[in-house]
Amino acid sequence: MSYADDALSLVQALADLGPLPRVHALHLPPPPAPDALRGEFAALELEDGTLGLSYVLLGDTWARLHGQVNTAALAGGDALALARCYAEADPIRRTLGFAALNALTRWLFDRAGFEPPASGDSLGALDPQPGETVGMVGYFTPLIPRITARGARVLVVELRADLAGEREGVRVTLDPAELAGCAKVLCTGTLLLNDTLDATLAHCRHARALAMVGPSVGCPPDPLFARGLTLLGGSWVSDSAAYVQALCAGTSTGGFARKFSLAPRDYPGWPALLASARRGG
Repeated sequence: MSYADDALSLVQALADLGPLPRVHALHLPPPPAPDALRGEFAALELEDGTLGLSYVLLGDTWARLHGQVNTAALAGGDALALARCYAEADPIRRTLGFAALNALTRWLFDRAGFEPPASGDSLGALDPQPGETVGMVGYFTPLIPRITARGARVLVVELRADLAGEREGVRVTLDPAELAGCAKVLCTGTLLLNDTLDATLAHCRHARALAMVGPSVGCPPDPLFARGLTLLGGSWVSDSAAYVQALCAGTSTGGFARKFSLAPRDYPGWPALLASARRGG
């Protein structure tokens, strides 16, 4: 089964907790800068203010969300039904479904009274050492100097052919099989949207540290830990209204969210969260 199938089977159990909050609105960022390597994320808001984030710079996703999706028609919709779109092939429906999946996951965390630990390390606790080659799936531009400054090299696996080549301390390749030689790998949450997760992780079987980070890494953790991920890093929104305002204005959302790091040892598991939610947190 795919990650989408596994995650949706977990979220389906939320229906047993009683009526779920319905969709309130989809919030989209302004047009992305041409050839930007930074991320842009949409936020799906539930009627109780809970947000779920999803990356929108894959292919023409941003343009299609703006031009083809009737965002007003989403209001009042069934969030669980929308989440099921995550398993579909159409990238727009998949993006919307992933945002709904993330929103429902955050809703469960809140209802169960669970808050993942704050992160003080954007490198996913990989602790790069001199002489090591750290694998990186997706071009985390701001992080690369921090890795190479420690004497480690970086092997970046990218889908964009124009980025391939050698730079000082960095090799960019289109071949994920090269990850097999990396004991430490940092993955972008984009893998959860572009249908390359399991194929990519198959090349990371020998990695002793395997982290996935990004604002949209807010989905059910259990199937990711089962696939060998050793740490998940995402964004924990603390002020939904201010976050949405900043997102739509194209300004920094950093003051309204904090980064978290979740390792298997810190995570009670989906069944425990469901049991806690039934008890009222």
